[in-house]
Amino acid sequence: MQKIDKVGLQLYTVRDAMKSDFAGTIAKVASTGYKEVEFAGYFDHSPADVRAIIDKNGLTAPSCHVGYDVVEKQWPETIAAAHTIGHSYIICPWVDEKIRTSPDGWKRVAEFFNKAGATSKAAGIQFGYHNHTFEFMPDANLGGKLPYDFLLENTDPKLVIMEMDLCWISVTGHDPVSYFSRFPGRFPLVHVKDVKQIPKETPGKKDEFLTSDFEKHVMTEAGSGVIDWRRIFAHADEAGIKHFFVEHDQPADPFASIARSYKYLAGLRF
Repeated sequence: MQKIDKVGLQLYTVRDAMKSDFAGTIAKVASTGYKEVEFAGYFDHSPADVRAIIDKNGLTAPSCHVGYDVVEKQWPETIAAAHTIGHSYIICPWVDEKIRTSPDGWKRVAEFFNKAGATSKAAGIQFGYHNHTFEFMPDANLGGKLPYDFLLENTDPKLVIMEMDLCWISVTGHDPVSYFSRFPGRFPLVHVKDVKQIPKETPGKKDEFLTSDFEKHVMTEAGSGVIDWRRIFAHADEAGIKHFFVEHDQPADPFASIARSYKYLAGLRF
C-alpha cells in the first residue's frame, strides 16, 4: 500500500485570504499539515520575500501557475523568480478562447509550449500545462480530435509535462487512468478536488462546467465526492505523479475546506 508523503495545496484555493494576509495565510496552510504549496500569484511580494516566508513555515513550493501572456512576455524573469523561490515547474493553467478557437490555434499553442519548454529546460526548470474541461471536447479545427490528445501528441515530453486536474477531466467523462497508460510518466503533478456528482451529459462547444455555480455547488473536498481516488492513485507510478495539490475553486470556507481535504488525503492508502 502507498500513501501521499507530502500533501500539497494550490494556493488559488485561499486566494482571497492571500490578498489580505499573505504571510499569515501561508502559515495557516502549513499549520494545517500541508508540506508543499503551488503558487498562483505572489501578490506583489518579491521572490526573495516569498522564499523567506515558505522557508519560515517549513514549506516548499515545487511549482507555480503563470498566465499564457506571462510566458509570452515575461519568461526570463519568471524563470529567474522560480529559481529564487525554489520552483522546479512552471505551469500555464489556461489558454484564452480566442486562441483555442482560431483555425490553427492549438497548433500554435503546441509550438509555443515547446519553445517555452526548451527555454525553461535549458535553465533547469520544467514547463507544463494544466487542463480544464474544454481540452476534452472534440474540436472541429482538429478534425474532431480532443485538444488534450493533440497537445500530448504534439509537444515534446521532455519539454512539456501535464499537470492533470483530476476533477476537470473526470466531469467530462474521460478516464485519467487511460491517459496514464497511453502517456506514461507525463503527469508529475496533479490537482485533487472532488465533485458531488458526475454530470450525465458532456456539454457541447460551450464550457458549461466552468461556472461559479458548478464550482460552488458541485465541487467539493477530496474524499467527500464521487471520484474514486484509490483507483486513480493506484496508477500514480505509471502516471509519474510526484506532487499532489489539493484545490477547490470556490469553497464556502477555504480553511475548513483545505483541512478536510488534507485529513482525507493524509490518511488515504492505495
